[in-house]
Amino acid sequence: MIGFSDYEQIKVKTIQGRYLPPEPVYDFLKSDMNSKALKVVGHSVEHREIYALRMGSGRNKVLLWSQMHGNESTTTKALLDLIQKCQKNKPDWLEDVELLLVPILNPDGARAYTRTNANDIDLNRDAQRLSQPESRVLKDLFDTFKPDYCMNLHDQRTIYGIGTPPRAATLSFLAPAADPGRGFPDSRRKAAGLIGLMAESSSSEIGIGRYDDTFNLDCVGDTFQAAGVPTLLVEAGHYPGDYEREITRFYVYKALCKALEGIVSGPRVLPPLSKYHEIPENTSPFVDVLVKNAQVLLPNLPSGNKLGLQFEEVLQEDAIYFKPKLIHKGALSGVWGHRVLDAEKREDLEQLNGLDFFPGL
Repeated sequence: MIGFSDYEQIKVKTIQGRYLPPEPVYDFLKSDMNSKALKVVGHSVEHREIYALRMGSGRNKVLLWSQMHGNESTTTKALLDLIQKCQKNKPDWLEDVELLLVPILNPDGARAYTRTNANDIDLNRDAQRLSQPESRVLKDLFDTFKPDYCMNLHDQRTIYGIGTPPRAATLSFLAPAADPGRGFPDSRRKAAGLIGLMAESSSSEIGIGRYDDTFNLDCVGDTFQAAGVPTLLVEAGHYPGDYEREITRFYVYKALCKALEGIVSGPRVLPPLSKYHEIPENTSPFVDVLVKNAQVLLPNLPSGNKLGLQFEEVLQEDAIYFKPKLIHKGALSGVWGHRVLDAEKREDLEQLNGLDFFPGL
């Protein structure tokens, strides 16, 4: 079992927070320990390098990529931690896998902190057209590396939760469908089994959700699954109070290690498909801040109404600021807040005033 104290020994502590442009990542990748295994595999729209790092030489080939969406950095941090673990501790499973890791597929989006690339294209909807250089880089790696498994790594918004009353979905998974019928051929069954294993490893500690599996061949995961390669979608979400996603980062790292252990051990260690289906589907019940007794702030509202505030992530001077935006007002009976403030309480009003524009929490 991977513990947080053990993880702290291998964590790349020089890289933290939500804003993760290419430069510090590339500096880490170019260290002496990595240099021989590192390769420029292509360039972005704005001619930034896209790097891939190859590790291990085992029979199980695994392709992992992160920051396909430039503003989704948590899984990139976890990948760097995984790289450092392989360098420092050389886990047993490393002898039986060959990893090809692309920590930042969309370096222009990472620099600008945007979901899309510099042409304003969502790379995760470009799997068929391959209209963008970054999309073609990933497809070329898929074709030449010929992976046995793929892991598509992302961040998700704070709105997602599971259960009633809801828990924040700190991790979410999906074994993408391979066809419109959404059946479970061998590739998808393997992906679902690995997800069941990943979920079991942390389900007693955090909320874990599952995404809707509507088939869309424009999505990279669906395309690779349809090609017969087990493909997993991993989404890093919210842990209470952790807007920098440093705790979530640990759980992503833990899940990746568990998946690699499962790949090496083979089908005998994978839970049945029912365990995948038992993972609850995500809902979107949360706002970042729920304000009770909103009539104090907006006298035209009926007594007892609420406000729902969602943070917009704003890049300013190489830091991410969380700017609250009003998205709901009214009774809001089905809306929950990661933070709940009462406008009738003076101390809560002071906290609310402090939310105007701030880095972190």
